[in-house]
Amino acid sequence: MTQVQALVFDVFGTVVDWRGSIAADLGAWGAQRGIACDWAALADDWRARYQPQMQRVRSGAVPWTVLDALHREALEELLPKYGLQHLDEADRCHLNRVWHRLNPWADVREGLRRLKSRYVIGTLSNGNVALLVNMAKHADLPWDVVFSAETFHAYKPLPQTYLGAAHMLDLRPGELMLCAAHNDDLAAARAQGLRTAFMPRPTEYGPSQTKNLGPEQDWDVVASDFVDLAQRLGV
Repeated sequence: MTQVQALVFDVFGTVVDWRGSIAADLGAWGAQRGIACDWAALADDWRARYQPQMQRVRSGAVPWTVLDALHREALEELLPKYGLQHLDEADRCHLNRVWHRLNPWADVREGLRRLKSRYVIGTLSNGNVALLVNMAKHADLPWDVVFSAETFHAYKPLPQTYLGAAHMLDLRPGELMLCAAHNDDLAAARAQGLRTAFMPRPTEYGPSQTKNLGPEQDWDVVASDFVDLAQRLGV
């Protein structure tokens, strides 16, 4: 572990509570506007379209498209289901940009502050750059660098995302650690030679979550949260 020079973090689910944030943000907005909706269910349906949309880009079925645009495409499909097809363009833009306004889990800021004292810390996310930068400002996330799928025109788990981050930091893969709450993301990173740290987020998908409740491989570090990760890395 002494070789690790930098930590990069998956963001959606690992750093921020996307489901709870969307339900709270849009719930408050809807209450002000007199718009009733099951916002948590909308968040779930929205997120369910995430991997299929990115796979169309990965496969070359559609050209490179940033996540904001994929989110908007999915939102347009969902509006009639939730009785929101009457919303005007300004409202639709506001809803789509909720992904820029996600809030971190309670342990994140303290853990990142401690980790930043020793390591370079940054994102390695499928979110586009504008989304990640705006989220960092909103949530007070102290990144040194923002790596995005947009940086490499490749969505995780394509190898060029993991190797691209190491290359841009002038590090060997083994000097970079991916920190994530998702076993599949860590497996893809490990396959490219990165070190790995797992922290579970057992309520990412709500109270009935059934996956990523624990480590599925012998990751280099398994921690309960970001503060515990900092302690296990000696900071």
